Amino acid sequence: MSAAGVRSDLWAEFIETREQKIREELITEYASLVRFVVGRLGIPPTSLLEIDDLVSYGMIGLINAVDRFDLARGVPFEAFATPRIRGAVIDHLRSLNWQPRSAVSRIRQVEAALASVEQRMGRPAKEEEVASELGVSIERYRQTLLDSSTTVLSLDVPVSSFHDDEMSPLKDLLEDEDAPGPAEEAERQEMALALSGAIDQLPEREQLLLALYYQEELTMKEISKVMSVSESRVCQLHMQAIMRLRGVLHAQRSEEHTPIRKNTTRRAKQNFGAQDTSSASQIEETKGVFAGSKRKHQVS
Repeated sequence: MSAAGVRSDLWAEFIETREQKIREELITEYASLVRFVVGRLGIPPTSLLEIDDLVSYGMIGLINAVDRFDLARGVPFEAFATPRIRGAVIDHLRSLNWQPRSAVSRIRQVEAALASVEQRMGRPAKEEEVASELGVSIERYRQTLLDSSTTVLSLDVPVSSFHDDEMSPLKDLLEDEDAPGPAEEAERQEMALALSGAIDQLPEREQLLLALYYQEELTMKEISKVMSVSESRVCQLHMQAIMRLRGVLHAQRSEEHTPIRKNTTRRAKQNFGAQDTSSASQIEETKGVFAGSKRKHQVS
C-alpha cells in the first residue's frame, strides 16, 4: 500500500475512534512537514534560536492541526496544517521580542521613509529629510533610532572570548562588580595568613574558645558549659584573645611599613587607631582559618 493510502486509512480510523495511539502515529507521519515549513520561512540561524527550537514550536502547530482537521471538507492535510505550523513558529518568535508592536511599527516606518527618500533623491538620505518624510522632529527621529538599536541578549548566549576561537557564555565574560579585585583578593589572603599565624601564637585555651565561637558557632553560654567556666569569664577570655590578635597584627604591619619620618609615624598611628574598629569584622570574615589551624581540638 502506498504512503498516501496508509495516511488515508489512519485518518479514517482516527476520525472514527479518536484513539491516542493513532493520533501519535499521524503526528509522527507528518513530522517531516514541520521541518519543511520551518525551512521555507527563511529564518536565519542565530545564537538565540536553533533550528531544532523552531521545529519544536512548529510541532505545536502540527498537533493543533491534527486535532482540528476535518477530512470531510476535502482539503489536503498539508494545505490545512502548513499555515498553522507557520503561525505557531511566528507567534513564538513574536513572544520573544521584548519591543511592543508600536515600536516595531515605528521601525518599519523609518525603514520605509529611508527607502522612499533615497529612491527619490538618488543619494543617501539626510536626517532632516527622513524626519520631514515621517513628519517628526529630528530629536524624535534620533530617539526612534536609539530605541531600535537596543538589543536584549540571553546570558547563556555563546560569544567569542577574543582570546581564542572557543565560544563562552556571555555571563562568563561579564564583570562582577561585587567580586573583589586582584589587589583586594591578595590583601584578603595575606590577612588570612597573618591571622592564622597570630592564632597559633595564642594560648590553647583561647584557641579553643575562638574555634568554638567562630568555627562551631556556639553561643557564649554553650561555650561556658564546655570550658566549665562562667559566661562572663568566656566573654573576658574572648575579648582578651581579640586584643592579643590585634596586637600581633598591628606589630606585623608596623614591621612591614617602617616609618622614615616622624610625620609618617603619626599617620601610621592614626591609621592603626582607625583600623581597630574593623579588626573584629576582619576576624569574622576569616572564620575558615580555624579549619586549617595546625592545632586541632576535640570537644567531648
